[in-house]
Amino acid sequence: MTEVRLLTLNALIRDDVPARLRALGPVLERSGYDIVCLQEVLHRGSARLLRQVTPGYAHRAATGVTVLAGGLMLLSRWPIRRHRFARYPMTRPLRTELLMRKGAQLAVVETPAGPLAVVNTHLSANRDDDWSEGNRYTGIIRGELDRLARLVAGFEPALPAVVVGDFNVPRDSPVFTRFAAAAGLRDVLAGDTSTTFRPTPRWPAPPALDQVLIRAAADRPVTVRARTVLQDAVRVADGRELFLSDHYGIEANLSFGPPPGSAAQG
Repeated sequence: MTEVRLLTLNALIRDDVPARLRALGPVLERSGYDIVCLQEVLHRGSARLLRQVTPGYAHRAATGVTVLAGGLMLLSRWPIRRHRFARYPMTRPLRTELLMRKGAQLAVVETPAGPLAVVNTHLSANRDDDWSEGNRYTGIIRGELDRLARLVAGFEPALPAVVVGDFNVPRDSPVFTRFAAAAGLRDVLAGDTSTTFRPTPRWPAPPALDQVLIRAAADRPVTVRARTVLQDAVRVADGRELFLSDHYGIEANLSFGPPPGSAAQG
């Protein structure tokens, strides 16, 4: 079996950003993650800082000169064969979030297990915290998920794909489960409704908003184990203890078996 270790994390666009990113760097360097998908890395200065503090990740992808499209950044220890950014539709209601140009980052990473499609995404937030079918934000998210399903379908079927990020929709919501089925994706954490957003007095029981989904290739069997990580505070350079983000990370370990009939199977 060949293992690929991946992390997805919404890195939080505000509040002590340089201090938190400087603290995140050594965490990633020690982690052994092969691929890191970050959301809310909006400014090119933050991308430069991450480059400085994560020298072990020689390959990275982001789109944009001053502002990173979608706030999305991919770090990899292995070569990134290609990547592009696809924007989600601009929809009402008008909101400052539209300035982030939310969408999906689509890449192909050359791993020891073979090429792997990696999709890093951040969907629109539901400001009503109401994911019922008739809610105004549910309609926005439904349109974004439809677009995402088409983007995933654009990868050739022989290419395994992993789709991760801050979906801003609960894992057990009908709009999310329908999307996964339509896109041919398996929700790695299906049934696990423990939160991926740090509880606050205003929101003491948030749902699981960050997701990991997989599409296996017919000739490349894969098993996936995932868990929530990066929940604890860390000490930053000035001695304070800060949480790395208002989200928790999700770690996914993808174990690829040899193709059927290969010599490795005897």
